[in-house]
Amino acid sequence: MQPLLKTEHLTVRYAKRSGGFWSKPSGFVSAVEYVSLTIARGETLGLVGESGSGKTTLGLAILRAVEPESGRIELFLPENTLDVTALSKRELREARRHMQMIFQDPYSSLNPRMTVRDIISEPLIAQHIGLSRKDRDARVIDIAEKCGLNREQLRRYPHAFSGGQRQRIAIARALVLNPALVVCDEPISALDVSIQAQILNLLASLQETLGLTYLFIAHNLAAVAYVCDRVAVMYLGRIVEIGTTRDVYFTPRHPYTEALMSAVPEPDPDAPLRPILLEGERPDPSNPPSGCRFRTRCRYATDLCAAKIPPLRELSDGHSAACHYSETLQLKGALDLRHAEEKRGPHDPFRSPSNVGRHS
Repeated sequence: MQPLLKTEHLTVRYAKRSGGFWSKPSGFVSAVEYVSLTIARGETLGLVGESGSGKTTLGLAILRAVEPESGRIELFLPENTLDVTALSKRELREARRHMQMIFQDPYSSLNPRMTVRDIISEPLIAQHIGLSRKDRDARVIDIAEKCGLNREQLRRYPHAFSGGQRQRIAIARALVLNPALVVCDEPISALDVSIQAQILNLLASLQETLGLTYLFIAHNLAAVAYVCDRVAVMYLGRIVEIGTTRDVYFTPRHPYTEALMSAVPEPDPDAPLRPILLEGERPDPSNPPSGCRFRTRCRYATDLCAAKIPPLRELSDGHSAACHYSETLQLKGALDLRHAEEKRGPHDPFRSPSNVGRHS
């Protein structure tokens, strides 16, 4: 399995100011803290967690759209290896052709004053790629058609399109440079349910065609199960569990993952929901609890959880969790998805782990 991206102890902190922008910081908020992960070439890594857990900040930090305070980001390209954290502004601008982002809101991420043709071609112009106008238009048309747009639509403005069509435009803009890594920041959350499946299938098709690697950030656990090879679970800025989609969904090893999986509805409309309700409020990220950050809402917490931070350790091949009691707890997974798999027969909602790195 050939890695494409690797982060080591990546940390992002924001200054906390109580007296306005020009006041001195009264503290710091750790949005991302000591995150280490590896994304293989050609795979899709899902990133899940509740709002405020640091998922989007991690995606932005990987692209250096926000500056990390510490840590290391490496991008392994066929021609060389880039230390993204050490790049100058000019070098980072050139490296952006290898890393692109699909934003959550297709309505605010497109310039309303530009035609679709200009929106998609803008990255080519910004990267000073030496194409003639004719070649640039041909490249725009090619990627637009791959994303389900026709030539007539290239002359229109974003206001003339629906949300799903706008997201196709945003996807075409991100892929026109043929990047190696694409960060998908909740690309379907602002779309109608009927359109979400189309966009997911489009992303999967483009991955096969163009050999893309995705970091897929989402709240929709069913969508993550459908498109992702592996899943990382974040809580309050830290990765608490990471493994293959099957392992994380069926055999979670962290209590927070168990609570997330319990919220996945069963395919039977008559079956009652049995979510695990977390007690208490999410802690203030500027003043997190001692030890395990999840302990204040965990029904399995002990004095050890308050005294010592659990490290993210590997429990089985490719499956890691940050819990002192991962080996002893009997946690419940998304068994409803397993029942759905048995009913569906050969149509598996999960990708085979053997597909990881299939484009390497």
